[in-house]
Amino acid sequence: MSNLYGQFSALHQLREKAPVFVAVLFAITAWASACNLLLPEDSFFHVSTFTITLLGKYLCYALLAMAVDVVWGYCGILSLGHGAFFALGGYAMGMYLMRQIGDRGVYGNPLLPDFMVFLNWEALPWYWQGFDQFWFAMLMVLLVPGLLAFAFGWLAFRSRVAGVYLSIITQALTYALMLAFFRNEMGFGGNNGLTDFKDILGFDLQADGTRVALFVATALVLAAAYCASQLILGSKFGRVILAVRDAEARARFVGYRTETYKVWLFVYSAVLAGIAGALYVPQVGIINPGEFSPLNSIEIVVWVAVGGRGTLYGAVVGALLVNYAKTRFTGIMPEAWLFALGALFVAVTLFLPRGLTGLVMERLPRREKLKEVAA
Repeated sequence: MSNLYGQFSALHQLREKAPVFVAVLFAITAWASACNLLLPEDSFFHVSTFTITLLGKYLCYALLAMAVDVVWGYCGILSLGHGAFFALGGYAMGMYLMRQIGDRGVYGNPLLPDFMVFLNWEALPWYWQGFDQFWFAMLMVLLVPGLLAFAFGWLAFRSRVAGVYLSIITQALTYALMLAFFRNEMGFGGNNGLTDFKDILGFDLQADGTRVALFVATALVLAAAYCASQLILGSKFGRVILAVRDAEARARFVGYRTETYKVWLFVYSAVLAGIAGALYVPQVGIINPGEFSPLNSIEIVVWVAVGGRGTLYGAVVGALLVNYAKTRFTGIMPEAWLFALGALFVAVTLFLPRGLTGLVMERLPRREKLKEVAA
């Protein structure tokens, strides 16, 4: 009972922290954008377009980490396949961006992307139809990951697959998709993927203003996703999800169809991951089958563990810190990064089971008590 009370208290704290999270995110976004657009390049406070793009990529990773935290931290579903949903959303956006190239490609074909011309394809595949429209691409960003998650979740959760077995199946799913997308006959660019994008909604992707706009859009989506997630998790649905995580058999005994709750939470999480992928692609300029790599999905779990699962903001902090460390570390010793990542995960598991944010939240009440005693 005390554990359940503690979880409800945590949900209340999550709701209280939403305005702080959004305010900090907006302040940093506004400051970085203004320093890029308004200050000259020789100014000490100028933020380069490269840095803006890097920050935008980090925010996409933060949204992806939040998607994993929703199912792992609050429902106990350790998914090692969320990289697949991220990549599917990215491919949906990439297909739209490829259709926008038109006759500006290497081969000058107004209908077929360059890789299709190179492979001597004569017509656009049926599943590429409609991707010349932005609204259709955005619909696919939501539907494709969502439908895959629904089908997978319905089969897995109704069969009561859980624990390490579920994690292995999700890993197998993303690995199978990676192998499929590597094949040229699939029609997604094969090993090279989709790249050489020109513009989005008529705006040049290389322009500073477009880069800043994408960065701001990513921050807005991250803030909206955070608020939506805390509303969902703070509702009756969220309380049932916590009950499913802590005592699924008991929740089922009192009449809840636990598999239904798990499926819909899994779908919501997959949609968030797909949106993150769609925001990621125009900022990095490429999407290829490597994004399906099982290693990427494992990395996402490490981000959440480092930041602190079951908090939402902890996942964001973990994604930002680990990816910043990766950027710095790979610039010095790229071959050693995987060893460092593994060591980090082991250290967090052993010494910081609640992550960095959990450590901070534990220290704050202690300091307040010490001040009261001293007074």
